[in-house]
Amino acid sequence: MTADRTKPEFDAPSGPAPSELVIRDIIVGDGAEAKPGDNVTVHYAGVEFESGEEFDSSWGRGESIQFPLRGLIQGWQDGIPGMRVGGRRELVIPPHLAYGPAGGHFLGGKTLIFIIDLLAVG
Repeated sequence: MTADRTKPEFDAPSGPAPSELVIRDIIVGDGAEAKPGDNVTVHYAGVEFESGEEFDSSWGRGESIQFPLRGLIQGWQDGIPGMRVGGRRELVIPPHLAYGPAGGHFLGGKTLIFIIDLLAVG
């Protein structure tokens, strides 16, 4: 099952950072489909597009996390619906769909890459 999957490796991005959300399924799941506003249980890791430095990882904490999609950054709200349990998806999220312009948040002004394993919906 997906909970046993290991932490993903990130490929170094090529070219300029995208100006819009990029969604890429690495593994297509066959379970329940996430819908906008659902509560989701995920494992995830996030790196900065420019530096490739990891800023957060549920794998690093050793446990998955559950939360309502509506409480997350817009890139997750837009990028997780349609994903199925058992899937692994990469999201490349530009600043306006992440933490906004530089200055407010330590990730402000940065394009972020997340790899997300969807473990459960509901």
